[in-house]
Amino acid sequence: MGIPGSLPLLNKSAVEKATLIAMALDCSTPNKIAFFRKNYFYPDLPKNFQITQLNAYGNTSIGWEGKISVGVAKIRIRRIQLEEDPGRLIYEGATEKTKLTLVDYNRAGTPLVEIVTEPDFETPHQVREFLNILSDLLENLNVSDPGLEGAMRADANVSIEGGSKVEIKNIGSFHDLEKAVHFEITRQQSLAERKIEIVQETRHWDDGRKITVSARTKEEEAEYRYHLEADIPWVRIDDSTKNQLQVHMPESISSKKERYVSKYGITPQVADILSSDRYFSELF
Repeated sequence: MGIPGSLPLLNKSAVEKATLIAMALDCSTPNKIAFFRKNYFYPDLPKNFQITQLNAYGNTSIGWEGKISVGVAKIRIRRIQLEEDPGRLIYEGATEKTKLTLVDYNRAGTPLVEIVTEPDFETPHQVREFLNILSDLLENLNVSDPGLEGAMRADANVSIEGGSKVEIKNIGSFHDLEKAVHFEITRQQSLAERKIEIVQETRHWDDGRKITVSARTKEEEAEYRYHLEADIPWVRIDDSTKNQLQVHMPESISSKKERYVSKYGITPQVADILSSDRYFSELF
């Protein structure tokens, strides 16, 4: 929030849960992590910088180079980082026509785990399937409650061959994200066919009109002027902590599904339903 005199306080539980997520996604994890200031101006960030992570000075984020299976495909995880959540912008009506924008700071400063993937997706539907699988995994780890509004959110970076990267925000659901990615691919292909430059920018998903609309020009990485967060020292995550997290890690969804089929003789379809829902699995 940037209240004068206030200092950041790192949440131990957030570090442990983020590390657990990294381990569940087969990521490499460091023995120490560092935090950085990402400098930019936007209404949802009143102090004009965000405390986040950056793989500088070696690999110092929570995790990197992981993977997750989506059908027969393997989606690579580039990195997992722990950062503070900014506020939430609430638009009155369509984003480009609104005369009033509200800012909700209730979640500002709370821990947020950001999972960054490689560009391995082949279709918009595969993006949605990935998010459903990831949501089930996080629920199974007991680190996220999908029933809570905003507990899991997704932005999409879309670019066609020869074009610039466009980030899509303000997406309300996985279903909307699939539609937003499909629209953005079509929009960029149309621009390319007409020899119109595809601008690197941030766009918002307009759910009413089912289109993306321009929000602001997208900054280059160097423009954020990252530097070490002096108020949070380096944090050591020793092997004993990782081993303790590993011991208490719940059985994976795929392992439960195989066990239900082989041990209890139920169909793979029923086993899939039982294993993907933590509460159904506990009752079973």
